[in-house]
Amino acid sequence: MTEAVLSPVPQPLVPQGAVGRLFAFVRRLVREKPLGAAGGAIFLVFLFCGIFADFLAPYGMNETNLEVRLEAPSLAHPLGTDHLGRDVLSRILIGAKLSMIVSFLAAGIGTLVSLVIGVLSGYLGGKTDMILQRGVDAWMTFPDLVLLIVIISVVGPGIPQIVIVLGLLYGIAGSRIVRGAVVTVKESMYTHAAQSIGARTLHILARHIVPNVMPVLIVLFTTRIGAVILTEAGLSFLGLGVPPPEPTWGAMLSGTGRTYMYLGPWLALAPGLCLTIVVYAINVYGDALRDLLDPRMRGSR
Repeated sequence: MTEAVLSPVPQPLVPQGAVGRLFAFVRRLVREKPLGAAGGAIFLVFLFCGIFADFLAPYGMNETNLEVRLEAPSLAHPLGTDHLGRDVLSRILIGAKLSMIVSFLAAGIGTLVSLVIGVLSGYLGGKTDMILQRGVDAWMTFPDLVLLIVIISVVGPGIPQIVIVLGLLYGIAGSRIVRGAVVTVKESMYTHAAQSIGARTLHILARHIVPNVMPVLIVLFTTRIGAVILTEAGLSFLGLGVPPPEPTWGAMLSGTGRTYMYLGPWLALAPGLCLTIVVYAINVYGDALRDLLDPRMRGSR
């Protein structure tokens, strides 16, 4: 009697480790927060355009051709041309690159500043907490736009100045959010257990405090990107942003977009729509991340 040979049942491929958790998070994002997933997809497109702007731009950002000045959108110029015959699509792509550089650097500096102030204030407490928080209160009493205009007027416009000023502006204000998360983690049982066995402060901060406030930092970093893009566009609109000849979305709205908007409406519509879509997408994506990563939110359960 022949013995039946049982073939092994194929097991579903389940990704392991960090990649598996990433895939599971993406599936959960698409299933529970479709609007946030759409915002994340637009955010990825924005990053792709910013990284490869020099290769995607069909023309140079300041390549002029007076024969096609103020030309309506066509196959040769999908977003039309400006008053000097420069391709608007190419300038939009280079503007996305500049917005990406400024927003990521400023949001990174802001998140780091928020982490340092929030951890020191929330974990040490006492007089340190009181001094730091009163300094944050004093900083937040100044209107953001007035403070930015004064500082940029003193130090001068430029990418490094804008990055540092916006990083400090949003970093100091965001430290309150990090402080609240740190206070919550500090009062947890595992933190008290680590303190009771004599663990050093740096060990507790590195192994217990910072990892448990990381979701808050991720959400803070993501939402700050959209805020920095919008603020930088506002400064460029006022003439205090990245100086010419670098094209930024705010400067395009303020310069040719405002001057020639009746002759060429696409000059104002193109950068305005890009700015609106990207900032809105980043905001809804940040809200979705907050709902999924924050254990106090209903979406995280």
